[in-house]
Amino acid sequence: MASDKQTEGKIVPMDENKENATEDGIGLEILQIIKDSQQQHGLRHGDYQRYRYLLLVLMEAERAWSYAMQLKQEANTEPRKRFHLLSRLRKAAKHGERLEKLCESPRVDAKTKLEAQAYTSYLSGMVRFELQEWKAATEAFNKCKTIYEKLASAFTEELAVLYHQRVEEISPNIRYCAYNIGDQNAMNELMQMRLSAGGGGGMMAEKLEALITQTRAKQAATMSEVEWRGRTVPVKIDKARIFLLGLGDNEAAIAQAANEETKERLYETLLAECRDTIQAVREELKTEAKQRERSDEASGKVSNLQFLHSYLTYIKLWTVVKRNESMAHMLQAKLKEPQTDENKRGPRPQDLIRLYDIILQSLAELSTLQGLEEDHTFQKEVALKMLVYKAYRCFFIAQSYVLVKKWSEALVLYERVLKYAKEVQSKAKSLNNSLKDLPDVQELITEVNAEKYSLQAAAILEDAPEAPSQQKVKDNTPLCERLDNFHLDPTLVGKQPNLVQFPPDFQPIPCKPLFFDLALNHVAFPPLDDKVEQKGKGGLTGYIKGIFGFGS
Repeated sequence: MASDKQTEGKIVPMDENKENATEDGIGLEILQIIKDSQQQHGLRHGDYQRYRYLLLVLMEAERAWSYAMQLKQEANTEPRKRFHLLSRLRKAAKHGERLEKLCESPRVDAKTKLEAQAYTSYLSGMVRFELQEWKAATEAFNKCKTIYEKLASAFTEELAVLYHQRVEEISPNIRYCAYNIGDQNAMNELMQMRLSAGGGGGMMAEKLEALITQTRAKQAATMSEVEWRGRTVPVKIDKARIFLLGLGDNEAAIAQAANEETKERLYETLLAECRDTIQAVREELKTEAKQRERSDEASGKVSNLQFLHSYLTYIKLWTVVKRNESMAHMLQAKLKEPQTDENKRGPRPQDLIRLYDIILQSLAELSTLQGLEEDHTFQKEVALKMLVYKAYRCFFIAQSYVLVKKWSEALVLYERVLKYAKEVQSKAKSLNNSLKDLPDVQELITEVNAEKYSLQAAAILEDAPEAPSQQKVKDNTPLCERLDNFHLDPTLVGKQPNLVQFPPDFQPIPCKPLFFDLALNHVAFPPLDDKVEQKGKGGLTGYIKGIFGFGS
């Protein structure tokens, strides 16, 4: 049955990648699954009994459980399927009990027996949980948790991770049962779990969100009205009650977020809930408008429902302001950090300008909310907040001009920043606690003054005439060859400074000399005629005597 294939979040001995969903339908690698299951569960050693009984019963339990989880998802929109859900969960629990009974055999090892007991307790707890039998569900979940914790401490780290994951999965259920039994601290523990989950996706986060929503729905039954800007408004829409009840918890979670990424996800979650709530109120407003048209009732005064809509819109817009301000703080910190990799694009002042544009747009929408047009204190507070963020926006526009060395424009903008900041300080005296949640303008004034002085110095240096010895000269001569002559060379502080000639040029060197006997041509040798004549007169006898020295 295709609907029985969901096994997400459960420990199954099959490879979940064996079931492939294609465009034509669901595919199943039957032979491969059979072979893998046979090799993993007994047939490698000829243990047909283990494969026949234990694995078959486990898969039957998993089949019933997965079908129940599918029905639980569908029951959100089709409540009648809840009866079928309970039936499948009970069947899964019966298969679990059968598995536990089979594992009592002496042939089954101790680890498998304990895992079967934990698995049965888990399924029994799920049945009790859906039946809202909180005490019995707590006992079953606690038994399951205890067994898995003991197994985690007795086996390898790889197996311990698996056991700890299951403990984390059932911990929210235990806290929720405790809350329904009467433990008021359990709700706070659920919120802490949600915070530690990071506000991200995944089955754990979804389960926490579902449990927290269920808890708030119970608390919302006692909530009937909300007070804002001196006016008490009845809250009859369940979605609005649940959202307003959890608003404080969501804001606390954002304040306690461990890092900016977690904070951003929590902001997005809060904004999504707020948008859904506003949409539900809008639907009621349409119905109210139609009723007014039928009764010809005057629509001059802002109704309670419209004022509630204004309050929720205020929450949404102010959350957008705080989220963008948080992102701006993160970008400012990165902007002050030294850039290590020049090939990687870092934050620029233009990125911050865009964030402050969104903030100012949200504040402008706040001033137009229905029911607050005559609230002069509110309008003054919004105007003061706009001045603060205008000052910051103007500061980063000036920073962008500094980067392109437009000193005059940047100086003018810095002066405007100081004007905005001083105006904020003067107006804040008449409005108590108006700057409590806003950036510090005094810190901005200090930073602007420092930037102004450095900017004026840079402008003077650029406009001042340069001495001949300090003029920038394009010279390809290496530094080592012009140490006695100074001129500005920007390449010396760049990536490829021209310090020495490399590779060096060839230079002439003395070679090994060659000797030629040129004097021989100018030497006059003595005549040897007398010697030649004597040798000729003596004949052979004289020649022999000359050789042996007898004739000398």
